[in-house]
Amino acid sequence: MSSENADAGRENEESSSVWDVVVVGAGPAGASAAYAAAVAGRRVLLLEKAELPRYKTCGGGIIGFSRDALPPGFELPLKDRIHAVTFSLNGKLSRTRRSRRMLFGLINRPEFDAGLVEEAQKAGAELRTGASVVRVEQHGPAVPDRRTVAVVLAGGETVLARAVVGADGSAGRIGAHVGVKLDQVDLGLEVEVPVPATVAEDWAGRVLIDWGPMPGSYGWVFPKGDTLTVGVISARGDGAGTKRYLEDFIARLGLAGFEPSISSGHLTRCRSDDSPLSRGRVVVCGDAAGLLEPWTREGISFALRSGRLAGEWAVRIAESHDAVDARRQALNYAFAIKAGLGVEMGVGRRMLKLFERRPGVLHAVLTGFRPAWKAFAGITRGTTSLAELVRTHPMAQRALSASDRRSGRGAPGAGEAASAGPGERA
Repeated sequence: MSSENADAGRENEESSSVWDVVVVGAGPAGASAAYAAAVAGRRVLLLEKAELPRYKTCGGGIIGFSRDALPPGFELPLKDRIHAVTFSLNGKLSRTRRSRRMLFGLINRPEFDAGLVEEAQKAGAELRTGASVVRVEQHGPAVPDRRTVAVVLAGGETVLARAVVGADGSAGRIGAHVGVKLDQVDLGLEVEVPVPATVAEDWAGRVLIDWGPMPGSYGWVFPKGDTLTVGVISARGDGAGTKRYLEDFIARLGLAGFEPSISSGHLTRCRSDDSPLSRGRVVVCGDAAGLLEPWTREGISFALRSGRLAGEWAVRIAESHDAVDARRQALNYAFAIKAGLGVEMGVGRRMLKLFERRPGVLHAVLTGFRPAWKAFAGITRGTTSLAELVRTHPMAQRALSASDRRSGRGAPGAGEAASAGPGERA
């Protein structure tokens, strides 16, 4: 064999040992990223530290934006279809609003997540479970060239990629590598309560949302066949108070006599405005990027949408031949996130401040003002968003502007929320 053929053979062998895109974390964000990159025809490896399916603390509400971000033909494993919402103010002033059309659906996360991973595999992605990532390296002896990222696993194995997507949760290794900064941390507590048929029938097609006793807190009951998912969430810092709220909430509902099959807790974390979304050839999405709606803490739609974008832009990063082009593509990803999800998060932060101060007013408006109920229904169905409502409804603009003045901050403009800013790291 000539020296030229030998060199070409070595180059092909090295190329085949490098994945185009490695995705870390097989939740909705990671599975969506893997699917998007695999559909584009790239070699994709999806790494997950747990064995699938696995439980995840989550209400499991699938709103319109989540449904619209699913792979084509994906069949939602719905446990219930919601047509009614009961609102209460710390157990008082309960009122139920109903809709002829479905508001949103409910799923169990183990089935849902496993289904998304299966779609990524059908598209060509390879899955490895039990793969715990220790660190990511973009320089040093483990990295053969500047176009490669080394993903180091527990046990010492190194996986090489042209681009890496971090979707390993808010406390994951990839977010730490990128330097994600968080400015809102909340504690969610949840139980899965098996109930008899008579109780399940009473809840079928209806959820409960209770505005809680602590600023910014709320509780929920989501029916899923013969099981009720019951949870509460509030700002981190008063774990005992949050636990007491859940216990009182369960007792108030008449569910204290039923033994939960699962009790769990989880911290949700929102990114700060100047938090980076990339570093070199590594991008983050979903919880790993701190992407979720700050008021409701809804994260599934943010995970699906940001994961799809991360997968699409990771393909472009993988194709980049130098650091300058890779950075350009990463900044384009950051701009796409901030121009869409970032604007929604900005409005959500303002809504949370209003809700923290005046939960009673919000409750009265939602239960007694028909346009507010229609707006809520539009958000759950995905026909509008919080950001769109505030942009188009003068009353909502005035309410949030008044709240901003009371909190001593000006209302951010869309351009400010959408700007990529200096936070991205090369």
